[in-house]
Amino acid sequence: MLVEIGDKVVSTQIFERKFVCDLNACKGACCIEGDAGAPLTLDEVDVLEDSLEAIKPYMREEGLKAVEEQGVFYMDQDNEPVTALVNEAECAFVYFDDKGITKCSVEQAYLDGKTDFKKPISCHLYPIRVKQFDDFTALNYDVWSICSDACSLGEKLGVPVFKFLKEPLIRAFGEEFFKELEVVAKEVQKMKNEK
Repeated sequence: MLVEIGDKVVSTQIFERKFVCDLNACKGACCIEGDAGAPLTLDEVDVLEDSLEAIKPYMREEGLKAVEEQGVFYMDQDNEPVTALVNEAECAFVYFDDKGITKCSVEQAYLDGKTDFKKPISCHLYPIRVKQFDDFTALNYDVWSICSDACSLGEKLGVPVFKFLKEPLIRAFGEEFFKELEVVAKEVQKMKNEK
């Protein structure tokens, strides 16, 4: 089911599905698998290029080489900008911690106060995928088998997708939009209970 909130069309799955990233289980597979880099806005391309020197110390050699050869992004099959990849698989900005968990060099530079840019909003909002149309913006829940552990943990903890993603949703669309999501979530729950 879809609901309209202002100029946004939102899948009710973001209220109904449960989700909490479980990095110990998945090791951050979403950053190293898939058929393209992470979606970027044109503004984010500029920010990544401007922040690259601050991010480079956190990157792996392979990532640095990929960015040197390709730039920070390429255009995917839909002609949209996405992050550069290493071996056509993992994001060029990936590095691995001592437990083998995938981490983001862009985010680490931000956490260390080297940049003002946390990470691409598409990464921050995952598993919500945002698609811009002429008259509206669509927010959909993206089902990906590598996130099954996140779904299990979300179920166990009882955390709906939209609540897990409160910070990035506010970052992307503002506090008011999130408050409206909370209202809709109650209505969706009420309808579900009445069935």
